[in-house]
Order: sequence, then structure tokens, then C-alpha cells
Amino acid sequence: MGPCDGIRAIELGDFQTAPGAGAILGSLGADVIKIEDPIRGDSFRGLAQMGEAEMVTAGKHIGFETANLNKRGITLDLKCEKGREIFYKLIDKAEIFYTNYREKVLKELGADYETLSQRKPSLIYGVVNTFGSKGSWRERRGYDFLAQGRSGMMWGMGDRDDPAPTVLYGSFCDESSATMLAFGLVTALLAREKYGIGQKVECSLYGTMVHTQCMGINVTSIKGRGWSRHSRTRVREPLVNYYKCADNRWILLCELRGDEYWSSLARAMGLEELAESQRFAITKNRRENYKELIEILDQTFATRTLQEWLDIFEKEKLHEAGFSYSPVFTHVDVLNDPQALENNYIINTTVPAVGEIKMAGYPISFSNTPAKMKCSAPEFGQHSEEVLIELLGYDWEKIAELKDEKVI
Repeated sequence: MGPCDGIRAIELGDFQTAPGAGAILGSLGADVIKIEDPIRGDSFRGLAQMGEAEMVTAGKHIGFETANLNKRGITLDLKCEKGREIFYKLIDKAEIFYTNYREKVLKELGADYETLSQRKPSLIYGVVNTFGSKGSWRERRGYDFLAQGRSGMMWGMGDRDDPAPTVLYGSFCDESSATMLAFGLVTALLAREKYGIGQKVECSLYGTMVHTQCMGINVTSIKGRGWSRHSRTRVREPLVNYYKCADNRWILLCELRGDEYWSSLARAMGLEELAESQRFAITKNRRENYKELIEILDQTFATRTLQEWLDIFEKEKLHEAGFSYSPVFTHVDVLNDPQALENNYIINTTVPAVGEIKMAGYPISFSNTPAKMKCSAPEFGQHSEEVLIELLGYDWEKIAELKDEKVI
């Protein structure tokens, strides 16, 4: 049982953003049916490398697998009359349709909002694009990095002493926008339950990136200037900073109530004399003497490994006192982090041809309707026959005919 059990969603989407939203819906119990062109397929299948990362292992595409978990996959040619006929029959049996195709293409395929909402007024219709549905850039193609750049995200990342823009890798914009779309679709379902209306739900990569920076953008608007880029050597509160340990790993201090914890931290680090020093006793003084204090903390943290410092902090019970700190983890660390595993942020699953692996799991937990992994991403057209027989009542003779005509 899941919170979206009984909900059927039809996906017409390429690459990551819309498919990522479907993976979320599928983990919540929805029956998600992914439509791919019978010749071209989802373009993500053909992307062998992203940045420096090889995307294919044991015949499986890691990116496609990530964005398309928990779905059934069919092939369907929407450019022909018979293909659109099948598509409309699927829409009749669905609660949600979502896509990241451009408006011009959707109209050519007969999959635009006006066409589908006239056929089924209760339909929840979701669309995600790059720059929004209005304005001169509304029909432009685009990807994750473009939204990071235009939204100010790339300007805000990186160190203040290096003026070059910095990209946040790992499909941050795509994944955030997929989550935003899924949130919008589920909210629209709730609105339909209360008010009996279907509607169009729109979001964009650009809009999502602006939203994720709302604090900085609002500060800029109100104050006339925003935060400067981060610089660890110029942080005015050294208890909100990160420091390199002896093994070249990093520890992060993030304590906004520094006056409450400064003495405990200094003693745990063997810097008792600093705890009593008037230069660093209160936040105002630490801000005035921040360069000196950062240099002292740099030198001290460099004398022990990350794990040694974590053990010391644990022994001194800094966490029990309320002091806020954390190791700075790599992705490898996160995959093996007990905190992530115990909360199902990382889950163990089995992918055909690859075997048992760990994958990113679920950021939200439900006490009575938990999210779960239903199945791995579909092979190309894997469920075409199953869906046509189960949902639309087609027989094998009709399916063979559709295959011969390259409709599926």
C-alpha cells in the first residue's frame, strides 16, 4: 500500500526531469506508464557519459535506471493516427499525464493541455520546461547547467577568491525540478479530491533554482546587495567553517550559537587557553579576530585525522551538549553512512544484470504508507504487450498488427 495506490500516470518525457518525477510517483504506489518512441526511445538511453562519469555498466544505463525506477515502459508512435488512438485510450484510464516536451511538439502530437483536458476535464496535466511557460525564452531547449547559470546558482557557488562560476554536479537542478513537479502533481490530486477539478501544473528548471535560493534573492532585494560568495579564510564566525584534517579529509563546524559552545569546543581541542582568551571569548571578539582564530584552528585540526577528531568530539560529548558539527562526506561515504541507511535515504536493491547494489532512496517517510522500490527501470518497450492487453483489452492478433505497422 502506498499514498498513490490506485493512481495511474502516463509519462511522455525524455532525459531526467519529468522521468524523475515519475520515479517518485512510482515509489509512492502510482502505476506509472512511460511512453517512448518505438524508433528513437528516450534520449537518455544513448548518453554514454555525463561529465567525467561513465553511465553504462553491465549493459545498464545508471542515469536512465535512476530516473525511471518503478515504471512500466511501452513504445508508441504518437505521430500516426493509430498511435494517438492508443494514447488517448490510456489517457482515459489515467489520473495524471506529465511531460517535458516543448509546447510546439506537444501540439503536433495532439498531447497538449487543451486537447487532453477537453477529452478528460478531470485530468491532472503536468509539464516541466527549462525557462518557464511565458516570456521570450519559453520555447528554448535547455538543461540543468543553463538553469544553474541563469538563476544565479553558479555565481553563488565556489570560493570568493576565484571569480569563475562553479557548477554543482550531480544533476542537482534536474532532481530538484523533478521533486517540484511531483509535489505539484500530488497537490493537484488533493485539489481535485476537494474541488472536483483537473488542472495544468507547470514548473521549470529555472523557476526551481530561483526558489531554492529564495533567502539569498530576498536578502538582495531588501538590502540592495546579497551575500558574498563563501570564503573559508574570511568567515567572520570561525565556528561556521570547515577545516582540513591530517588525512586531507574535512570536518565542518556549523554553530550559530557560538558563545554557548565555544569553551567546550576549545577544551575538547586542547586549546584551553583560547577558551579564556578575551580575544575570542564572545562572538563580537571572534569576528574581530577571525583571521587569527581560523589560522589556529587550521593548524590544530591538521594534527589529527578526521576520525580521530570525531572520536574526540564524541568522547567529550559535544553532540550531547548541543554543539553542531559533521564530517564532510564524499558520495562513497554517503553510500555507507549508517545514518543514511537506517533512514532509507540509501537503500539496498537489485538491478537485473548488475546485481544487488545501493541506491539513493526516499527523503520522506510515511508511517502507514511507506515509499518502496517496486521494480527497476523498464527495458525498451518491455511492457507494451502487457499494458495493451491489461488496460485496453487488445488481443495478440491486434498487437502483432501494430508491431508490423511500427505503431509500437
